Amino acid sequence: MSRWLGLVLLLLAPAALAQTAADPLSLPAITLSTDAEGQQTYSVSLQILLLMTALTFIPAMVMMMTSFTRIIIVFAILRQALGLQQTPSSQILVGLALFLTLFVMAPVFERINETALQPYLNEEMAGEQALEAASIPLRNFMLAQTRETDLELFVRLARRNDLSGPDEVPFHILVPAFVTSELKTAFQIGFMIFIPFLVIDLVVASVLMAMGMMMLSPLIISLPFKIMLFVLVDGWALIIGTLAASFAVT
Repeated sequence: MSRWLGLVLLLLAPAALAQTAADPLSLPAITLSTDAEGQQTYSVSLQILLLMTALTFIPAMVMMMTSFTRIIIVFAILRQALGLQQTPSSQILVGLALFLTLFVMAPVFERINETALQPYLNEEMAGEQALEAASIPLRNFMLAQTRETDLELFVRLARRNDLSGPDEVPFHILVPAFVTSELKTAFQIGFMIFIPFLVIDLVVASVLMAMGMMMLSPLIISLPFKIMLFVLVDGWALIIGTLAASFAVT
């Protein structure tokens, strides 16, 4: 591992040194220093280290600041309601939830690209300004999905009395309020999904008990009927369409 790391550093060091010579004010990603004994050592700048550390928070940001949470919880409840423990598999549900999240968040990402990313790449905006501009569409999306009661709860817990409106709520208060609202909405949708399948289970259990077949598990008999009902009503299209329409993208 150290041999491959050294090879990569050797390949990147000339470019970093050339960049430093061309622009003395820039901060190179990799610096090369020579000690008194003539041995060369390589070091990574603090900015690059912080950037690589921040990348580890991307999965948490995707789960906590987008529509992913609501979608994956509804899919998990649907699988439980159908009585299918491993079908569809968790990998399929997560993949479907990710692509549906990209579909729902596409308008937000487009506004981020237009207002922040492209001006930053064209050197029309500084990094801090681009970050602030990118947070505005995401903040608007999260505020549109967050209940006022949940937002007031976390504002009260944070003891912030200096906020005059939702637009002034910082992210460390908005994110937990948004996640709490998403959990509540997901469970409400999951409850509505569970009802028809629960009715089928109750009917099958009552019929089996009336016939004296109490030793036979009702789940074995009700499972084909639940799958047939879900297929006949085009359940996947209904669930995905309802989830996509439940997000008020502003």
